[in-house]
Amino acid sequence: MSSTENNPWQRVSRHVAYENPWIEILHDDVVRPDGKPGIYGVVHFRHLAIGVVPLDTETDRVLLVGQFRYTMNRYSWEIPEGGGDFDEFPEAAARRELAEETGYVGGEWREICRAELSNSVTDEVTILFVATGLESGPASPEGTEQLQLRWVPFDEAMAMIAAGEIPDAMTILALQALALERAAERR
Repeated sequence: MSSTENNPWQRVSRHVAYENPWIEILHDDVVRPDGKPGIYGVVHFRHLAIGVVPLDTETDRVLLVGQFRYTMNRYSWEIPEGGGDFDEFPEAAARRELAEETGYVGGEWREICRAELSNSVTDEVTILFVATGLESGPASPEGTEQLQLRWVPFDEAMAMIAAGEIPDAMTILALQALALERAAERR
């Protein structure tokens, strides 16, 4: 490991400043890389972030889920997303989330991307999938979810990203990963 890859931070102490069933906010007293004392706040997520792109390969459309996002105080179109326990197989969690939010089940699944969502303040990691050949069924969203479903042509979804109409990071990552795969296949 080079000297730039070594951890220049020293944790002096850590305590939980806040916690609920989904997150812990950790307060660390640290010695910074410049040797001076400081603090660092870390948002620790208690679940893995999971997302799936339901893709209809015959029509080249993706299924988006619309819902009001409390944190942003606005409506959002995004891929079906949720959380998986760390001891749960990620694909099983993604299949569960897709069925709950949309009613779609079965099909062929493939992991397309792993990412750290905001690694300067949180340890949240996402695993993203694409699912094809799905069958529709009844959805069973959680009480916090009032969802709409919308099949969108893949190119239109990419245009929505470019226009700022889809700002959700997991959706952007997943659709960009698929777009990159498609570009590589055309070469």
